[in-house]
Order: sequence, then C-alpha cells, then structure tokens
Amino acid sequence: MKVLFTAAECAPFFKTGGLGDVCGTLPKELVKKGVETIVVLPFFTSMAEKYQQQCEHLFDFTVEVGWRKQYCGVKRLNFEGVTYYFIDNLYYFDRKELYGYYDDGERFAFFQMAVIELMEKIDFIPDVLHANDYHSAMIPFLLKEKYHWIKAYRSIKTVLTIHNIEFQGWYAKEVLPDLFGMGTQRYDDGTVRMNDALNFMKAGILYADRVTTVSPSYAEEIKTTEFGCGLDGILRMESGKLVGILNGIDYDLNNPETDTSLPYHYSVEDLSGKYKNKAALQEEMNLPIAPDIPLIAVVSRLTYQKGFHLVIDEFENLLQFPVQFVLLGTGDPRFEQGFQNIAARYPDKCAINISFDVQLAQRLYAGADLFLMPSSFEPCGLSQMIAMRYGTLPIVHEVGGLKDTVDSFNPVSGQGTGFGFQEFTSYQLMQSIKLALNTYEKAPDTWSQLQKRAMNQDFRWETSSQRYITLYKSIV
Repeated sequence: MKVLFTAAECAPFFKTGGLGDVCGTLPKELVKKGVETIVVLPFFTSMAEKYQQQCEHLFDFTVEVGWRKQYCGVKRLNFEGVTYYFIDNLYYFDRKELYGYYDDGERFAFFQMAVIELMEKIDFIPDVLHANDYHSAMIPFLLKEKYHWIKAYRSIKTVLTIHNIEFQGWYAKEVLPDLFGMGTQRYDDGTVRMNDALNFMKAGILYADRVTTVSPSYAEEIKTTEFGCGLDGILRMESGKLVGILNGIDYDLNNPETDTSLPYHYSVEDLSGKYKNKAALQEEMNLPIAPDIPLIAVVSRLTYQKGFHLVIDEFENLLQFPVQFVLLGTGDPRFEQGFQNIAARYPDKCAINISFDVQLAQRLYAGADLFLMPSSFEPCGLSQMIAMRYGTLPIVHEVGGLKDTVDSFNPVSGQGTGFGFQEFTSYQLMQSIKLALNTYEKAPDTWSQLQKRAMNQDFRWETSSQRYITLYKSIV
C-alpha cells in the first residue's frame, strides 16, 4: 500500500503545535510497518539550516494559481527512514511564521494544487492521500472536481484528519475562480459554502472518503453545537465516515531512562532519580529545595482555550496551600502579566518563565509532581501523556483527548492515573487540585501506585499507527 501524507507543518522541521508532532511521528511508524509512505510539505525557510542543507533540489514546474503562473521547486530529503518532498516558493513560504498572513488562502491554494500535480511528476500515485487540517482539506474536493480528468488519480482514496476544528479556512466565493481556476457551481449549490463563504474544512469533510479526529471523545464532541464550531450538522450527516484515533507520543524522545535533558534518569521500577530531578528543578527555578512540598508544573500556550482564566481566578488561593508552582509558556499578555504579578508576591512558592524552552520543558515533566492542563477543549493533547510517561500526574478538564487518556482518581477504589474535573469552572478546578494535594500529603502509598500506573500506560504511536493502517485498508 502506498500513502501520501501531507500537512502544513511537521516536526522536527517546523511546527506550531500538536499537528506538527503527529506529522513528524505517524509517517515514521507507517514506514516501520511496511507501508510505502511519502510526506509532502511546504518548504518554509524558517526550517533549521542543518535540514535545509540536506535537501536535494530535484526539479521545478509551474502551478497555475488562477491567472498567476507560480514557480514550484521540488526538494527531497530522506530523514529517519521517511522520504519528504518540499514544495518551494519563496513568495509564499519565505515568512517568519507558518500562518496568520492576509494571503494564507492563496498560499495554501498553491500548496494544495502543487501537491496534486507533484504526484505524476515523481511517479508516486498513492492508494491513500492523507490530508491534515484546513491547509490541505481542499485536496479531496480538488481531486474530484478539478483533476478528475487525470485517469491515474481516479482511484486515489482520501483521508482528512481534523486536528482542531476551530481553524476551518474561510474565504470569499471568488477564491474558487481566482485561485483554484474553477467554476463556482459547488459554491452556488451550497456544497462548499457556509455562512456566505467558501469553507475549506467543510469541503474536505464532504469529499474525503474518511474523516478522522485525534481522539475518540473529540470525534463525538465535534458533532455537537458546543464543540462543532458550526460544522456539527455536517459532521452528524457524515458521521458514518467519522472516526476518532488517539494520537500517540514518541517513546524514544520522551523516555525518563534516556532523556538527555535530565540531570538524572529513572524508571517505573526505581523512581529515586525523579526525586533528584525535582530537587534540581527547584534549585534551577530558585525555589526552596523541599522534597515534601508538591510541585505543580505548567508547560503550555497561555490562552483561554487552555483554561488559564480559571487558573488565574484561583491562583492566589492556590498559593495559600503548601505548594510550589512552576510555569513555562507564552501567550495572551494578560495571562503572562497576571501570573507574573501574583508570582512576584510569592517568590518562595512560584516561578514564572515566559518563554519556550524544549529542554526545560522536559525537566518540568520529569521534576514536577503534578501537571496542570485545564483546557476548555482539547482535541487530543500530548502534554498529559508525556507527563504520565515521566510519572507526573496530570490535573485535567475531562474533555476530548484528556478524557480519553487520563483516568480520574477515585478516592474510594484508589484507581486512576491523574485527577479530573467535569464542570468547566474555577471552583471545580480548585476542588480537583485540592484532592490531588490531599492525596500527595496523606496517602503516599496511593500516590506511588498512581505514579506507576500512569507510567505504565501505553501511548505509543505503534498502537495508533496500526489503527490508521486498518482504516486505510478498509477504503482501498
């Protein structure tokens, strides 16, 4: 079986979030399982120079973006067993950021047509073309409505994975003729129209052979008005082809026994290194070295979606307890300033680092006792899985992938792998935190069992990738 995997970001080359992590790991697992897989990406010049130097320029051709005839260079890189093809165009991809520009519609219209036109040129006609999020969601539509005259493409099956349904690609009707060089029939009859705009995601959902999301619970949630962002009706209508497949994490990269970011290594059989990492983290963050004080960590974007308005509401209250709090992240300036203002009054309990540091993030996962992740919604989430891998118990809002991965502690049975709350309020968040602190202080044996149970959870991509292969086989 041959699979073409395409997305707008991919670790380790360039990423902004979970989409990049998935695209950096799933294709590698497919290749390990014998699936002939290539990945097609934009050639963002923000990619690290060491990767750019390894890219081989193959050839170039012209892509017609409406009336524009745009250069399309093709570069190839073989990396960790996977063959990557990069679509090169400085006008579109020589930018500081990956997204957020006035011409994103044009940039990703070019990219999607380039992906399709590339297939014949490199003699790779896949059995399955796997698109991801709105940046490539129009490809299933284009294959059937614009490129259907190419006989070799007619048997290609398509899968669209929704990583975050908030971002849908809304554009004016004129984009169809002006960028894609197509008529407006499918807009005029309402197929790809929503709220008087062309909707890339809607087109993908309707035209793809299968639609997946990154956790089973999120697949159900996006069929509701609360989480569907206006597409819930379409997803209910297409529910027969919608499935949730939980993301995994890289167990080689996130391994407390070998992680080079950590001063001390440890395992589920011997947690002594974790306690040493805690002391080292407290020293690094200028906090008192106190082994018996629970340390809560945050590694996140500071946004409303991530639930940090709830944390700010209860932050000063939380710091009245015997606790230490460490935060690493950037985001909404109001949250950044709010945390810094309160932390300044509690220097012995709180350390706020408004930045992003991959190595420090790993030390937080390993050195903390608790990991706070109160997202209002979370399609999957990776941080809670990484935290559990390091024996750090997550405190989560029971929604989406957080619900699917964290088994909330039951004080009666003693079962669980973390702590959860259902009602999205600061009060319920605080109740969950208090239960965690009380368990840490008064039930050390139970706490140790929770840690070991969390560390023994299986979140390997090996498991998730097999589910994708089963899905591919069901449509080929």
